[in-house]
Amino acid sequence: MKARITVITLGVEDLEVSLNFYRDGLGFKTEGIIGKEFENGAVVFFDLQNGFKLELWPRKSLSNDSGVSLQNPSSTEISIGHNLNSKKEVDEVMALAKKAGAKIIKPAHETFWGGYSGYFQDPDGHLWEIVWNPAWEIAD
Repeated sequence: MKARITVITLGVEDLEVSLNFYRDGLGFKTEGIIGKEFENGAVVFFDLQNGFKLELWPRKSLSNDSGVSLQNPSSTEISIGHNLNSKKEVDEVMALAKKAGAKIIKPAHETFWGGYSGYFQDPDGHLWEIVWNPAWEIAD
């Protein structure tokens, strides 16, 4: 099987709050909420790099669509890595996230493996790692 992951869906409690955090706070590009005309259809898509998308969907809608009953969310089930090209960029994104209302979990710091990273949570507790890895060059 070829890995062709093109969408990451985050289940959210309040679609408007999460839209505002990612669009207005972090500057992610989107058409806003679409699909309101369908029951359990309201959703937000953000265009990222190379056709990759970040999707926000109410947790209740995701539960309904998948058939998996709602459970208590856990911030340690997954983290989203946002890789950058410098320590300065990591500090800038962490500051932007904090200004947008993110909860800073672990301020940016030197890592044991020679990189530089920090963690924040979005309004729903999704964990983001903002990181610079000196062995990687990230294309814009």
